[in-house]
Amino acid sequence: MDRTAHPFWVMVNKEITDHVKSWRFIILIVLIAFTCLGSLYTALSNFGQAVKPNDPDGSFFFLKLFTLSDGTLPPFIIFISFLGPLLGIALGFDAVNSEQNKGTLSRVMSQPIHRDYLINAKFVGALTVISVMLFALGFLVMGFGLIEIGIPPTAEEFLRMVAFIVVSIFYVAFWLNLAIFFSIQFRQAATSALACIAIWLFFSVFYSMIINLIGKALAPPETASMHQVIAYQKFMLNLMRLAPGELFNEATSTLLMPSVRSLGPLTMEQVSGAIPSPLPLGQSLLVVWPQLTGLIAATVLCFALSYFSFMRREIRPR
Repeated sequence: MDRTAHPFWVMVNKEITDHVKSWRFIILIVLIAFTCLGSLYTALSNFGQAVKPNDPDGSFFFLKLFTLSDGTLPPFIIFISFLGPLLGIALGFDAVNSEQNKGTLSRVMSQPIHRDYLINAKFVGALTVISVMLFALGFLVMGFGLIEIGIPPTAEEFLRMVAFIVVSIFYVAFWLNLAIFFSIQFRQAATSALACIAIWLFFSVFYSMIINLIGKALAPPETASMHQVIAYQKFMLNLMRLAPGELFNEATSTLLMPSVRSLGPLTMEQVSGAIPSPLPLGQSLLVVWPQLTGLIAATVLCFALSYFSFMRREIRPR
């Protein structure tokens, strides 16, 4: 029996093809691949010095490929944290306004298909490209590490690396949805791109400066009690967690460094008696569950805003 493809998946395949064949995607993937391979080379060059007998993470050899650095190049997770937003912005800043400027948006909407197919297909197509690229980079790092080290990763190491890649996908998806939202709000693609880059620069550079100024203004006096100091530290930490990059860094560092047992200030009573040993994967996920929930919620919120704006948008032929 002859079966025709569903219109939604036809649109998704078209979006994937457009992204893969575009020069901006090729330039970005080459840039990210070379930077990640450079960080991998740095990690492998200093791998022998990093393995110490009293290191709680010493048994997790493969995880050090993603976190190890000698200072010349940042580790793999820092590159993903810095370049991931650029990938999401590049794939979404002209998702809708370019179609409208070329006059193809009204033609597509005149076809007998559901209106939300277009916005959903653009998100799913770009997210598929991002997921395949991040999984390919992650497995590429694991493959080179296996060749150099000669020791296969354990099941827990493999699951932690997969969890790291999944968190990275949600992080890049947040910036993708933000870029799609601005592509709906602004008619010109250059305006939407500048708006996305401005928000990215604000959270990457200026937000920490603003938090430092707030911290100096609200710093407790030297005579403050321990509870006041801890309350101040928790307040400042919660302000920092309003930035998506901070949520991503906390979640990924905990997943790739099993010795991290807490992401907030601890009292001496809580620290005393604790044995410096790595946490199992389930416990690490419990530690970072608030960060994961916040990152996923921000991604879903941006997609909901994009969906709502597009469904209420008036589309006219040029």
